[in-house]
This record gives sequence, structure tokens and C-alpha cells, in this order.
Amino acid sequence: MNIFKEFEQRIAATLAAMAQDGALPLGLDVSRVVCEPPREAAHGDISTNAAMVLAKEAKTNPRALAEAIAPRLVSQGVAKAEVAGPGFINLTLEGGIFDEVLRASLMQGVRFGASEMGRNAKINVEYVSANPSGPMHVGHGRGAVVGDAIASVLAFTGHDVTREYYINDAGAQVDVLARSAYLRYREALGEDVGEIPAGLYPGDYLKPVGESLAKHHGATLKAMAEGEWLPVIRGEVIDAMMALIRTDLAALGIRHDVFFSERSLTVPNGGVVAQVIADLEARGLVYQGRLPPPKGKVDEDWEDREQTLFRSTQFGDDVDRPLKKSDGSYTYFASDIAYHASKFQRGFLRMIDVLGADHGGYVKRMQAAVRAISSDTASLDVRLCQLVRLLRGGEPVKMSKRAGDFVTLREVVDEVGADAVRFMMLMRKNDAALDFDLVKVIEQSKDNPVFYVQYAHARCESARRKAVEELPGLDLADAVLATEDIALLTQASERSLMRLLAQYPRVVEQAAVAREPHRITFYLYDVAGELNGLWTKSKDSADLRFVNANSRNLTAARLALLTGVRNVLASGLALIGVSAPREMR
Repeated sequence: MNIFKEFEQRIAATLAAMAQDGALPLGLDVSRVVCEPPREAAHGDISTNAAMVLAKEAKTNPRALAEAIAPRLVSQGVAKAEVAGPGFINLTLEGGIFDEVLRASLMQGVRFGASEMGRNAKINVEYVSANPSGPMHVGHGRGAVVGDAIASVLAFTGHDVTREYYINDAGAQVDVLARSAYLRYREALGEDVGEIPAGLYPGDYLKPVGESLAKHHGATLKAMAEGEWLPVIRGEVIDAMMALIRTDLAALGIRHDVFFSERSLTVPNGGVVAQVIADLEARGLVYQGRLPPPKGKVDEDWEDREQTLFRSTQFGDDVDRPLKKSDGSYTYFASDIAYHASKFQRGFLRMIDVLGADHGGYVKRMQAAVRAISSDTASLDVRLCQLVRLLRGGEPVKMSKRAGDFVTLREVVDEVGADAVRFMMLMRKNDAALDFDLVKVIEQSKDNPVFYVQYAHARCESARRKAVEELPGLDLADAVLATEDIALLTQASERSLMRLLAQYPRVVEQAAVAREPHRITFYLYDVAGELNGLWTKSKDSADLRFVNANSRNLTAARLALLTGVRNVLASGLALIGVSAPREMR
């Protein structure tokens, strides 16, 4: 039950009726009309911009239009409609509407807030896609959590979601990885390899790979030329690294439906990449030409030579992009075009890529490529994740011995738990830098958001257990509580919490539309604040106690509210992949 969506529809019907009466022009575009909670609770329950966005088209003043619309909105369920500022309309709803929202939340349980908004549209969410050159670091963890939460929110709102990981197993870094593993292989055979040379991966995580190679191949690889042992080790070390990455992801509760190999696009003889580029060339979108020198900072893609270029400027990019290197091999961009062409061929008209902040310059060219390969029928949304600064008590954390030059994600998960990592990775918008303090995230205080929210959920469960003890026979099934006399909830703090619960379906929908799961995290913290505040008041006032053996009906009504809060907290935590404990230990 999304009351904000319902009132958008009601306002649209009111505007249509006004047009039929001649009070407004026919055919007004109401797609920009929205209903949302007012910034100030004193301004009512719902605010709409209808007059503001329609005044120009209606050829009138926003304030005057608002004055004409407002009286027509005072109907069943609306106690008052007031015009504010330059033309906003604020609605104060009758309490019975929030009673019905609470009943709906009880009947729907943790599915409250779910919708069919997506209409089962296929959507591909690609996230993590770390190079298989070692264990994941904390930055990868942020992209993993953001991508996974986006996928969950989209699925919850009726989209057909595929979670995908792109294995970068075709670049030069994979050969570097194989050479690094070969060094550890020789070491496992008893050779003193000394200090790891510059340019190779120094982390201890490759020692088990070297030992495995020695066990399975003995000394045979040492007798081979590099051209012979390189492909053997490359395949085995990629498999080993991907097994390590999958284990790290599993520890964080991250799963993927598809693991797509970049190498599958490029072999043999160029493979899919060559075919996709040939198709673009046949459509006149690939040509031989020269690029102008970049303005300002140096662009690593620029070379002063005639080369094979993609007409990305035709699709909104700043400059055309190279598809081949000077040695005739395909650029990473060419492979990425082919990869997204594969997504399109698999039926995805909507694609989301969750990437690190260092990919910022790649966004326009990839969006241009998706428009080109799909003839403007598909779209690509790129979510960039800024860096994570890892702290311990305010001080930067030292590098990991195991990884060599960074702190691994698994080390952080093992120290503070997956719940803390996932929640805190969503306590800032993805494009804002994030400080992650290993000490703060395990504190049992209001300053630790994940504890604060989980504690609110546990408190709801605690009150329900106490009710069972003090009022034997009280049925706490959600459906039964939905039939209780919710109108008995008259305290201002109780009504405030009910109004906040009514916002949940809108928060979920907005998070899905904007691809911003942090909105849910922020909302859960607000709900926890309201609940924990009410809990504190109940300790100081007998009138506000949740469980009162002398007032069965009021206790049942308050337990209905607590159960509604519990369901919303459990639902939101599930969407961001965090557990909802019944007790805090």
C-alpha cells in the first residue's frame, strides 16, 4: 500500500476532472507530478508539486493554480489541504489512513513495500568484476555491496534481475599473474627465488597456488619454454583466484547468477570482438582516422597516428574512441563493446554496471557503445563507487602482509562481520568517499548505525516475548494483530512512527528508480530512531508501555505497531543483505 502513489493517481484524476470542467487545458502532462513527505512534519503528511510543474503549461501562476486545486483534494481521507510557498500543496490526512497502512503492513509482512513496478523487465546488474589477480580489497567490497543491494531492490520491485560478474581474464595482467605464480611454483619445488621482482604480484596468497602447481606437475613445467608453460599456469591460476574471490564474496553474502569470461570474447581469431566490430563497421560506425591531441591532461588512449576508431561522438561521447592498438590487437574498449553486445543479445535492454571511481572517464564511451550496438533500444546506467578509507580508532590501517600492498576484504569481514561491512558500505551514497572505522562498527551504541538498527528489531521481538509471558493466550500472528483496534494508538509518538512506516513503499520505489540503495539504509536508521525514542519514553511513563497486563486491547494495538516496525526493519535489512536478529548478544 503506497499512499504516495495512490495520491499521485488521485491528483491526476482531480486534474483531469478540472480539465473536463474547463478549469484547466486538456491534455496536461502530469508525469512530473509527485507526492512526497513534507520536509517539516508540521506541514502535513503529503506534499505535491502539481501546481508548480503544471502552471507554465496551464498558462497561470503556480500559487493561483495551487489555490484552485487544493479545495478539490479535501475529500475522503484528507482532513486539510493548504497552499505553501510559491505553490506547493500540503495535505494533512485523517488518522484512519495510517491505521489502514499499518494493517496492510501486517497482512503483507516482509513483502510490504514490494511492487510490480518493474513489470518483469529484464535487467542485468554487473558488479565486482575484479581482476582475478588476487584476493579482493575493501574497495571491491563496496562495489559488491552496492551492486548486490541494487539487484535486490530491483527484484523486490518486480524486475527480472540477473546478477553478473565479468572475469577480466584476457589482459596482460593475467600473464603477469601467471609469471608470478610460476615464481611461487619454483619456490615450492625448493628453489630460492629471493625477493619478488618489481612488476610481479608479491602477495603470499600465491604461495598455495605454487604449491598446487608443484604437486600436480612436479618439475615438468621448469623444463618448458615460457610459451609452453604460460598458458598452462594461466588457466590454473585464474581458476584458483576465482575460487578465492568466490569464497570472499560468499563470506560477504554476495552471489552472482553469471560469471562471464572476457577470454571467451577474444578467442579464436578475435572471436566475438571481431564480429561485433565488423557489424559496427558495416553500419558506418567504424572508420580509419586520427584523433586530435587531448586538451589539458594526457589521455592514454591518444596516439598521433591513423587508427581504427568508433564514432562514439555520434552517440553523445566527447571524442571518437580507438578500437585497436598500434600492434593490431583490440583495445579494452573493443572487448567491452563486445561484452555489452553479448548482454544485449541475451535480451537485456537495461544494463547497470557498478564500477570503481577510476572508471569515471569510461562512462560516456560505454553508454555510447550500448546505444550503438542496440540501435538506441538499450540503455546503460553506470554507478561509480568512491574509495573506502579504512581506519582503526581514527588511524589508517596498515597494509596486509598476505596481500602485499592492500587490506583484503576477507580480513575486514572476518574481524567485524558481514553485517557491519554491508550496512556501513551503504551509509554513504556510492559516489561519496567513505570512512570505515573497524572500531566504530562494532561498538554497541547509537553511534554505530548497524547496531542501532538491529537493536531496534531485537527490541520489537523482546516486547512480543514479554507479551506472551504477561498475557497468555494473546495471539501475536500478524493477521490477527491486523484486526485489533489500531485507533487506540493516539500518542503523538505512536502516530509519528505510523506515518514513517507508511513511507517505506515509496522509499523502496525511489531506491529502485534512482539505483540508490543507501536510501533504504538511511530510512532504516530513521525508523530505528523513532522506535528507540518511543522505547525510552515507555520506560519513563506507564501510559506508554508496550505491554500492560491491565489493558489487553491497548497492548494488542501497540504490539501491532511494533510488529509492523519489525516487519519493515526485517524487510529493509534483507534488501541490503543484513541480518535481523531476534536478540542482541
